[in-house]
Amino acid sequence: MRVSTDKTSGSDGRLFTVVVESYGVGQQRQAERCFTVSFDRLQSLMQSIARNGGRIRVVSSGPQLASEAASATGAAAPPQALSEPSPKLPEPPQAEPAPSNAKPAAPSVSHAEVLVNLYKPKDPFIGTVLDNYSLLADGAIGRVNHITFDLAGGDPQLHYVEGQSIGIIPDGTDANGKPNKLRLYSIASTRHGDDLADHTVSLCVRQLEYEKDGQTIFGVCSTFLCDIQPGAKVKITGPVGKEMLLPDDEEANIIMLATGTGIAPMRAYLRRMFDPSERESNGWHFRGKAWLIMGVPKTANLLYDDDFNRYETEYPDNFRYTKAISREQLNAKGGRMYIQDRVLEHADEIFTLIEDQKTHVYMCGLRGMEPGIDEAMTAAAAAKGINWSELRPQLKKAERWHVETY
Repeated sequence: MRVSTDKTSGSDGRLFTVVVESYGVGQQRQAERCFTVSFDRLQSLMQSIARNGGRIRVVSSGPQLASEAASATGAAAPPQALSEPSPKLPEPPQAEPAPSNAKPAAPSVSHAEVLVNLYKPKDPFIGTVLDNYSLLADGAIGRVNHITFDLAGGDPQLHYVEGQSIGIIPDGTDANGKPNKLRLYSIASTRHGDDLADHTVSLCVRQLEYEKDGQTIFGVCSTFLCDIQPGAKVKITGPVGKEMLLPDDEEANIIMLATGTGIAPMRAYLRRMFDPSERESNGWHFRGKAWLIMGVPKTANLLYDDDFNRYETEYPDNFRYTKAISREQLNAKGGRMYIQDRVLEHADEIFTLIEDQKTHVYMCGLRGMEPGIDEAMTAAAAAKGINWSELRPQLKKAERWHVETY
């Protein structure tokens, strides 16, 4: 096993614990939370908390103080980490634009340099669950959770970039008594992780549920993940995949077509593009146009909706958010509104963007969405005198058409 129990951090070895309330989405926002971050990431975290309406309760350093801070407020104690005495901490900054003298941007990683298969099924990384909460509002269909894992201590460190996936090997055995097989899940966090500490990864998981021979069957791995508790250990493999990577071009146009938990990579893209702390940390300042077309059955099933609405408000010239809510909205023919109906509705604008060589299209969700999207694109292209069956492989060859369905 290649896993150490020691924590790692950035270039400054000191770790700090921040206890915050009213920060995040869903159940996150209703409870106090603890973040353990390196000194290098402390200011970015505080800025993110301030911008998103969170309230900082305690800032402390050292493992003993971190535990005391958590227990004093009733929050769960974060994993302990060795640290050194620290100087007086700065006051949390107000929500202001990042200063022009921000630290130099980290060099971008070319697609050829993106690593895969750092951890394989026979020798997985053992991660720790940090957080697990529901993403759904009251009245939603099914069960969808946001789950975060600690990746610190690996040798090598399990690094990833937006658009990649990781494998999860659930505990237990199958019907034949053999260990359960891994399942792949698209990563929903940026390379910096939700807390910007550079050693976490988050997933957006829907519990699989279907009927067979009159019985309700639940997916093995998805149920394992939705039920898992903070502190539990999980076997993780990967990362894998280069199909869904973002272009390095800051002025690219990004069209995103997602249904359900297919929103996972899109959430990572949009955080990288528009989250203030991410923009400060990654040095990649998106200036193109991003358009998310999201399909769900009910409004209560919209995932990360508050974040996306905020991005649209704060970056109206760069981000557009279109929803297709099948059980609540009607299409032009009076039927249910699906994502392909939105594509037809905005066909002219979509194809105008596609004519720009800097435009990339990303599709993620259930495989059943592909025929509907293909039909809509065929009709939309024909209206402009374009043969979609010829254009699509050209876009694919040019690495501008990206599909990940399951």
